[in-house]
Amino acid sequence: MAKRETPRPGPHEERRRILVRYSGDLTTKARATRRRFVQRLARNLEDALGRDAGASRIVPGRDRVLVEVPPGVDPAPLARVAGVQSISVALRRTWRRQEDLVAAGVEIFRDAVAGRKFAVRARRVGDRTQIPIEAQALAAALGEKLLPGAAGVDLGHPEVTANVEVFRGEAYFFDDRVAGPGGLPLGVEGSAVALASGGFDSIVAGWQMQKRGISLDYVFCNLGGRAHQLEAIAVMKVLARDWSYGTRPHLHAIDFDALARDLQANVTQRYWQVVLKRLMLRVAERVARERSAVAIVTGDAIGQVSSQTLRNIATISQATTLPILRPLIGFNKDEILDLAREIGTYELSKQVGEYCAMVPSKPATAAKAGVIDAEEKKLDASLLDEAVAQRTVLDLRELDLAALEMPELETNEVPEDATVLDLRSKAAYQHWHYEGALFLDFANALRVYASMPKDGRYVLYCEFGLKSAHLAELMRREGFDAVHFKRGLSELLRYARAHGKPMPPGPLLGQ
Repeated sequence: MAKRETPRPGPHEERRRILVRYSGDLTTKARATRRRFVQRLARNLEDALGRDAGASRIVPGRDRVLVEVPPGVDPAPLARVAGVQSISVALRRTWRRQEDLVAAGVEIFRDAVAGRKFAVRARRVGDRTQIPIEAQALAAALGEKLLPGAAGVDLGHPEVTANVEVFRGEAYFFDDRVAGPGGLPLGVEGSAVALASGGFDSIVAGWQMQKRGISLDYVFCNLGGRAHQLEAIAVMKVLARDWSYGTRPHLHAIDFDALARDLQANVTQRYWQVVLKRLMLRVAERVARERSAVAIVTGDAIGQVSSQTLRNIATISQATTLPILRPLIGFNKDEILDLAREIGTYELSKQVGEYCAMVPSKPATAAKAGVIDAEEKKLDASLLDEAVAQRTVLDLRELDLAALEMPELETNEVPEDATVLDLRSKAAYQHWHYEGALFLDFANALRVYASMPKDGRYVLYCEFGLKSAHLAELMRREGFDAVHFKRGLSELLRYARAHGKPMPPGPLLGQ
């Protein structure tokens, strides 16, 4: 996919016109279907313009959508609307003869090509019987007129491209086209729910399905407390804000703490991940049926982790009767990361920690359905219904992230009288720990924190700040004075170095 950039202004300041080209998926539809899709696309384009839509004009046509916007309006969001192949900021001119087009092209592009190598691209759009010129002849004639002031013609790698699209009685001149996502207009294929963690895979999977016209709500199964949820919401907010025009995606945040504790207490450890994924599918199915959604989207890719082996995927899939859409099933990780960069979620997803307390040391890679069914019978089925009923539902388009921040849980210093708890593994602790820190691995901390003294101050840290934030939140609910280092070891190391504390002898374990 071509890199998207903000479209450059046209050669002159005037009411700007944007040519919006339909994706190939849309143009192949039957007439009635295409009409419906174009109408939906026009509504989504209007939503992309937001508050500027009232001062703009959107005119759907057979071959293009013409969008007119006042000076100063940024057309970049139009290139993020599903169903759009590309857009160009263009200048419109009327014409009767080829000479009119050549004269207009010289006026528009003369300064741009001066001293530079250029190419001319011309094409006819619409009913060619109504456009009595040849595109190649027009390109040659315009190029001949522009050549004297230019450095030469370069059809392969021009510094400037003079584009002209000729319609009946009018033509549009532009020097650039910005790639859109293609696909189908968002909303024309109904709705689904996406299991989303905020990590790379689930967000890219959701974007891929939106590109195919599917409206999404997101289901976030929260294992790591408010800090984990806030990190995940920040990523989903980007997808909702920049790529969901025409829809109102909601996030269904479901507290999985009780479910996870029940699972850890009763399920054989090697099956934790398989059973956990089945619980998530069941939760997603309940939300989907409430929202009249007809499918569930996941970010699974074959063999990427133990729960995504083919055998485990088959066993996990039996937890729901709804179709499961897995758009990344054959993707390599680097392909997923490239798309995350393209979408604009890479940096945020990189910050979302993995909740590793539920990852067994020797996970099953070929779990049989019968064995997993037996394991699930050990669980309290009522917990799942309670979690769904008590979920938090957020409108991602309207959500103010600042209102959700929780600075009361975070710290960037260690008071002298504080008890410092290292929640990492014993090996990581023995390799290096903050001077005076006590070892208490996270799994044990969850079991014993309620019985700890409440008359002191606690500072917690872990690898990435996810487990420590979760425990700090739980402790504060019980009346403890507890905070954590938000970014885990990286932030703690900066603090330790600045305060002359002993530093690790080599690369840190578990970071």
